[in-house]
Amino acid sequence: MSVRFSRSLWLWSSLVVVVFAIWLVRMIAPHHVHAPVSSAIPDRSVTSPLNQPGGGAVAAEAYDVYSALYASLQPEPLAFAEDSMTDIPQLNGSCLKPSNPEEQEMTDDFDAANKQSHRWEPKFVIPSTYQLLSHAESAMAQNCIQARTKNPDCRLYSRLRHVRYLGVPGFDHARTKALVSVIRMCGAECGSGGIFEVEKSGSTWRRADPSDFTSHCSWIY
Repeated sequence: MSVRFSRSLWLWSSLVVVVFAIWLVRMIAPHHVHAPVSSAIPDRSVTSPLNQPGGGAVAAEAYDVYSALYASLQPEPLAFAEDSMTDIPQLNGSCLKPSNPEEQEMTDDFDAANKQSHRWEPKFVIPSTYQLLSHAESAMAQNCIQARTKNPDCRLYSRLRHVRYLGVPGFDHARTKALVSVIRMCGAECGSGGIFEVEKSGSTWRRADPSDFTSHCSWIY
C-alpha cells in the first residue's frame, strides 16, 4: 500500500511541477506587441472631390498652355468638352508624387483649380478648326463615335475619334511650369487619360521630360 501511495504521490508531484513550469514560462516569456493595422487609404472622391459645379470661366493663361500643346500636335480632328474635367488616379492616395517644393506647388494649385468644373470658351489658338461641345453634345458625340452608325444626328461628329476633356492647369509660383490633364473619351467605356507636366520654353509651352512626379498618372480602358 505504501509503495502504491508513494508512486501516486510522485506522479501527482511531477504533474504539478510540469504545470507550474508551463505557467512560469508563459509568465516570463516576452509578450508580442501587435502593430496596429494601418487604416485604408482614403477615397479621394470622398475626401477631396473634384469637378464640382460652379467654377465659372477659365483664366486666360490656361488657353496659352493648351493652344501651344495642340498647335504642334494635330493627329486627328479636335473636339473639346466645354466643361473642364480631370481625374487624379489613386496610388497610395494620389498618383502625383511631388519630390520638391516646386512640384508641391503645382500639385496644390492643380488640386485647387479643379475642385470645381470651369467653362472653356472658343479661345484656343490652334491652326486647324476644332469643336467645343456642350455637355449634351459631348455625350452625343461619344455615342456616335462608339456606335459608328449612319444616324443623321451623328453627321457633325462623323470624323471624330475622341472627345477631349481638359483639366485646368496647376502652376508653380513662377508660372513657368504647370500640370495639365487630358481625358480622351471614345465611348462610355472607352478612353484614356493622364496628368503630365509642361514647362515654358521662351514664349510658348512644351511637354516636360518624363519624371517620377507624374509617371503613374496615365490610364486607359
